[in-house]
Amino acid sequence: MRLRLSKQLRAEDRFEAWLAQRHQERLVGGGETAPGPCPDEPFLKLLAKKSRQIPLTDPRVSHVANCPICMRTLLESRETHQTRRRRLVLTLAIASCLLVTAVIFVLNHRSPNPQSQVANEAVIPQTVNLWDAGTFRGDQPGQLQSVSLPAALVKVTVILPRFSDPGRYAVAVTRDQRENELLAQGEANATDNQSRKEVSVLLDLRKSKPGSYFLATTHEKDQASYYYPLQIK
Repeated sequence: MRLRLSKQLRAEDRFEAWLAQRHQERLVGGGETAPGPCPDEPFLKLLAKKSRQIPLTDPRVSHVANCPICMRTLLESRETHQTRRRRLVLTLAIASCLLVTAVIFVLNHRSPNPQSQVANEAVIPQTVNLWDAGTFRGDQPGQLQSVSLPAALVKVTVILPRFSDPGRYAVAVTRDQRENELLAQGEANATDNQSRKEVSVLLDLRKSKPGSYFLATTHEKDQASYYYPLQIK
């Protein structure tokens, strides 16, 4: 694009130099009569805007170079055209700056990446010991031990109940035992800590309201979940 524009400008410069030379020769020669009739106004405007598209051998071009009236009209039209071109370039430059500014503004004020947001906020470590806790599946009744977590960004380490299988576990916080309202969930592989198995997951409970919920654990090979009463404070 730049090379094409440079070639175009060089062609325009050569044309203007040729016109100026012919005009000077006319003055030195005592003002010879311009050949042929004066071109119409559309031709002069075209010559002022796109002179490189009109060959120098065109007799109307020779007339313009030797006619004071046509030369004056041509120069006025060319000045008007260049002024409009400069205004257009300036307008495009301003529009480009505004566009860049708008893009920068949007990028700086867009919603933060959840992972970045988590990395920038304090994570509260919590341990939930279910080693001796009673458990039940689905709607089965049972005597359950209640656990509690804060309404915050929590790194929960769950000590799984006795005889828990190794493998991957999903840990979730739900409103009820049917997981109709899932508040937070994380998955991780169980690790051995002495004779106990533990699962550590990140749960985002910042938008949770204080109240009663359920903490659910689900083994990757188990279709049912174990539920434990949970209090969010």
